[in-house]
Amino acid sequence: MFRLASSKVLYRTTASIQRRAISAWANVPQGPPDPILGVTEAFKKDDNPLKMNLGVGAYRDDNNKPYVLPSVRDAEARIFEQKLPKEYLGITGDAEFVKLAAELAYGEDSPVLKAGLVSAAQSISGTGALRVGGVFLARFFEGKGGKKIYLPTPTWGNHIPIFKDSGLEVIHYKYFDKKTNGLDFDGMIADLETIPDESVVLFHACAHNPTGVDPTEAQWREISTLAKRKNFTPFFDMAYQGFASGDCDKDAFAIRHFIEEGHKIILSQSFSKNMGLYGERVGLISVVNDSVEETKKVDSQLKILIRPMYSNPPLSGPRIVKEVLQSPLTTNQWKAEVKGMADRIISMRTQLRDHLENTYGSTKSWEHVTSQIGMFCYTGMTPDQVERIKKEFSVYLTKDGRISIAGITSGNVKYLAKAIHEVTK
Repeated sequence: MFRLASSKVLYRTTASIQRRAISAWANVPQGPPDPILGVTEAFKKDDNPLKMNLGVGAYRDDNNKPYVLPSVRDAEARIFEQKLPKEYLGITGDAEFVKLAAELAYGEDSPVLKAGLVSAAQSISGTGALRVGGVFLARFFEGKGGKKIYLPTPTWGNHIPIFKDSGLEVIHYKYFDKKTNGLDFDGMIADLETIPDESVVLFHACAHNPTGVDPTEAQWREISTLAKRKNFTPFFDMAYQGFASGDCDKDAFAIRHFIEEGHKIILSQSFSKNMGLYGERVGLISVVNDSVEETKKVDSQLKILIRPMYSNPPLSGPRIVKEVLQSPLTTNQWKAEVKGMADRIISMRTQLRDHLENTYGSTKSWEHVTSQIGMFCYTGMTPDQVERIKKEFSVYLTKDGRISIAGITSGNVKYLAKAIHEVTK
């Protein structure tokens, strides 16, 4: 009898242990690999000395090395000498950084800044700014268009999960014309006309990622007129101010024109590209309001939103930005360095097109290589051609044919042109 009872207890104990041994995460599905990180992993495994990684969106110098701006190095040295404390920042970040970053985007003499009509908070780079903006919209947007956001096709891949995870429905409008490798402006305008009044529409302020295709200033004016008539809430993502054309004011044209036209925009800024502060994660989210009273309310809700999300932002990055932007001398040095980066990108575009057309005599049109702007170029290569250029020439890029111009140097641009020519002729 004792043995039987002991056996039952042992069976129940063993079964209980077995039940507990089943992991709580056993049914978590395997997620798909990141397409850009996958390109980098394949590149690392390739032993071809001529291999090229054109997938990563980070600037490289003409020796294909990471580049730290001299103005940033100088700023870091000055900050180090000050032996500053490491206390927490406030929820919305470093107040002086917030002021200087907003002035860089809106302009020092911006009437909405001077009138106190802009709510702003330091963010964890542009990604954090977009997420904060997305959650803010999900909580408080009351336009007739509903809790939706309209994105261009294509757009930065992370836009879609950011806004979906924020609680917004994502819908797309036409933007890129695959036939011309340029802007489908007529299609864009037609789609914008069909979007319900009082909707949120996202625009890339400059250097559209991933296509490198931007509207002209005249086209921006037309877009603004349409958006004003339909009472859209424009959400601008500006990750490349200064890096696109080499001129911070020129790259901010769309934002400033929309402000002049009376739009109440939302703006995401990043200092990853234009100051090379990729790992420092420095950005800004800002909202333009109707009144000072409204600004106070939005400020309060941004704090309430951020507090449980990440409490308060990092300290080191905004100190660097503040140190660079706080005087005309250091600001001008930085602007010259940004122009130098932009000029190198433009030069690589020119050389690539020249080799394709003149060195190798390609009969295809490559005008889009130089008409597109910023770090990325949509080459027009098909997925099959992308696969072939990887296998035959060890040139790595995403399947949509996007290349990072920053990965091209004067030493490999001719090789790249030959590879592209061979797989597209």
